Amino acid sequence: MPKGISTKQDIINRGLEMASQLGLECITIGLLAKETSLSKSGLFAHFKSKENLQLEILRHAADDFTKKVILPALKIQAGITRIKALVKNWIDWGNKISGGCIFVTAGTEYSDRPGKVRTLLIQQQEQWIESLRRIANSAIKVGDFKEGIDVDQFAFELYSLLLGFHYYYKLLDDKKVIQKQEVALDQLLLKYKP
Repeated sequence: MPKGISTKQDIINRGLEMASQLGLECITIGLLAKETSLSKSGLFAHFKSKENLQLEILRHAADDFTKKVILPALKIQAGITRIKALVKNWIDWGNKISGGCIFVTAGTEYSDRPGKVRTLLIQQQEQWIESLRRIANSAIKVGDFKEGIDVDQFAFELYSLLLGFHYYYKLLDDKKVIQKQEVALDQLLLKYKP
């Protein structure tokens, strides 16, 4: 990997960690330059604006999420086993970032703020929800879910469970959150079984 690309990747990785802790809006070229011991002009050359930096962080997070959460789950047998793997992957991925899931953080931060960052974030979340729908459809095809279930409702309920987990784990520091999440997931899956 050429040095310029490697440096940019290191910057984005550090930006992702910082954004998960401080919020995406707090990440500026100046702050990130200080954190990475690079000059502001050097960092500016990579991104050209704060907004571009924020967009790159979100794109990087989505690529990483796809590689570490979605793709490994798709290698697992379709159905409930795959859904459980997907949930585990998401929890593991979010917990490896010091501040937790960047999408949860950014979703709160940009829910009412128009612009390119919000637009990209919405597109990414719509793709994630579509992945949940597809995984529900694959569970129907293999007979783990009832025919005719509302896959939109399933995606909503599973995503809500995951968001709830994040807040209980990161904000509330609930020591029993793993057990609560497992019980909630089992109850959700039971609801859709034939």
